[in-house]
Amino acid sequence: MVKIFDFQKKREEVIEEKRQGLERIMFKNVLGAYAVIEENGDIYPITLNDISQDGVSFEVPYNEKVEEKFSDGAEIKLRMYFSKHSFIPIIIKIRHSTEILGFNRAKFIRYGCEFDKSLTSFKAMQSFIDFLYQFAEFSTHDHGENKAFFI
Repeated sequence: MVKIFDFQKKREEVIEEKRQGLERIMFKNVLGAYAVIEENGDIYPITLNDISQDGVSFEVPYNEKVEEKFSDGAEIKLRMYFSKHSFIPIIIKIRHSTEILGFNRAKFIRYGCEFDKSLTSFKAMQSFIDFLYQFAEFSTHDHGENKAFFI
């Protein structure tokens, strides 16, 4: 039996895996994001896990004292901060949620969401997402083999 290896599929899998890893680095070190619930005006810091052409995945710490949880189908406003005071507002719809156990047995709720692409500000987010895909495909790692000298 001959096994055929699909190089294009494998390449796409490697690029997707690299993209997700780069996103996590970027989200943890460069971007901040806050979800805003319009009904009561509260702002919740979130941890972004993944972003794609269609949606975003994020986590919030689980708090037993706070009964409010984003329900499936709920639309919420997400602020994507690119500087300390500037953000792009986008609307997302909750598609699913899962309670997870993190480090030190800390509980989190992970949400999977879909973008509302009709909002005019989504155009900027689309460009950012396109950049992440291109960066994942064409970037390389610096292993320290070249040194920069400053005069």
